[in-house]
Amino acid sequence: MPRIVLHKHPEQPDAQAANIQQTSNKKTSSMTPEQVKRTWWVMAALMTAMMLASLDQMIFSTALPTIVGDLGGVDHMTWVITAYMVGETVTLPIYGKLGDQMNRKRLFLIALGIFLVGSIIGGLSASMLMLITARAIQGIGAGGMMILSQAIVADIIPARDRGRFMGVMGGVFGLSAVLGPLLGGFFAEHVDWRWAFWMNLPLGVIAIVIAITFLRIPAREYAQFTWDYLGTIFMLIATVSLILFTTWGGSTYSWNDPLIIGLIITTIISSALLVIIELRSNNPLIPMQFFANRNFALTTSAGLVIGIVMFGILGYLPTYLQMVQEISATEAGYMMIPMMVGMMGFSIWSGNRISATGHYRHFPVIGLIITLGALILFHTLSVEASLWSIGMYLFVFGIGLGLSMQVLILIVQNTMPMEVVGTATAVNNFFRQIGASLGSALVGGMFVGNLKEELSVNLPAAMAQLSVEQQQAFTAQGGIDTNSITPTLVLQMPDAIRQAFQISYNDALVPIFLILIPAVVLALILVSLVKHEKLRETSLEMELDKQREAARSTNG
Repeated sequence: MPRIVLHKHPEQPDAQAANIQQTSNKKTSSMTPEQVKRTWWVMAALMTAMMLASLDQMIFSTALPTIVGDLGGVDHMTWVITAYMVGETVTLPIYGKLGDQMNRKRLFLIALGIFLVGSIIGGLSASMLMLITARAIQGIGAGGMMILSQAIVADIIPARDRGRFMGVMGGVFGLSAVLGPLLGGFFAEHVDWRWAFWMNLPLGVIAIVIAITFLRIPAREYAQFTWDYLGTIFMLIATVSLILFTTWGGSTYSWNDPLIIGLIITTIISSALLVIIELRSNNPLIPMQFFANRNFALTTSAGLVIGIVMFGILGYLPTYLQMVQEISATEAGYMMIPMMVGMMGFSIWSGNRISATGHYRHFPVIGLIITLGALILFHTLSVEASLWSIGMYLFVFGIGLGLSMQVLILIVQNTMPMEVVGTATAVNNFFRQIGASLGSALVGGMFVGNLKEELSVNLPAAMAQLSVEQQQAFTAQGGIDTNSITPTLVLQMPDAIRQAFQISYNDALVPIFLILIPAVVLALILVSLVKHEKLRETSLEMELDKQREAARSTNG
């Protein structure tokens, strides 16, 4: 069976390594001022693309009620989010692999074009089906925008200089993740929800113009194009099944529903077959041989665990804030800003430090220790907690994420051969997205189970505090349907019932933060085992330029 030869940094004797490291620490950049200037222009296009892809993940989460009011189709409402997630996630490894076999600039422009076509269709949507189709098309484009942006950075920027650029990129990702729901709510309330689509057009066109003008992907020879069709089919089946059961389970359908059970079984079987197929493939979509590389295996596994923790928490914290703290959906979105500030600020700071010193191993370690502290702080939340304290906890959580997430991608790109950096980056991101889906499902399952248990105790006790007249009046108004309760309905209930819901929501979610601590400890152990490898001081572009110059000298 053909094997992929993995890049391995040469070992240095201790004294020699120390001298090299000391020299490396003094070196601030391997790029000329002209290269830096052109690179920042390219980064503007890449960050715009990544921002749009990230923004649109959840931009409609706060606008769904308004959209349903315009287009109808309440039964299909969740597909507005799910269609985008499916389109984006399944295309990550596909774009990554394609980018290693053809010109990444052309592929990046195609992905942007697909995204803009989806945006136009979405803005013109006259039905829920048309809107969902538009969101799926957007997702297909977004997968390429997300992964190719990161791979192109590896093409044009040496790993030694890449930290400061990827730090900014990580900050933009954090900003857009918080800004999406806020913009969606603003457009729905004050303008028109369709502007969540229309705003993509000028920004996308600007990104295309900048990319065409300034982005220069090194010309190189590509191997004869081949494709792992069987692996792609089973990757699609496994990923779609996973996203559907994690999205529908416990909400649209109960966890013991035959459809959910069938999707879980399909996910397990298709995933197992995918691994077998990829091990036997000559040109696998997801090369299992990558996991023989220590740093790749450790950082990709850590990324999956971080995805579980991050999206498990962020998926339910806004609802918690609305229910327990009695704030609106928009205000709950504002509460995410401290997390964004922490994530953005420390992602940029750590990236600059990595570029300045060449050291990177300790950043994800420190970041996960801080994340561990944030979970402990979250575990102290109560109904009486102030919004200020919650904001501080979220800021700490953001610091931990900012120090961890982008550094893991840098480690992957530095440890893998340049010719497979697109596939390696895509696989790393793919597993983080899988972690996000699993985190949402795991936390959701635990939360729903805890909530039912808490309500079964607290609601009867609250009802007993009401007078007979209050109980009769409350029952006459429809009583309580715990399956369709909303923050607005809770605020309209008698004080005793409202407090019972607040206490139940608090006591259902807070213990889960403690349960997630072992996951963070596992990620901490994984990143602690990462081996330091000297950051490359040349990019693919520089290497090919040197080869061409050497060839000209020889011919001359």
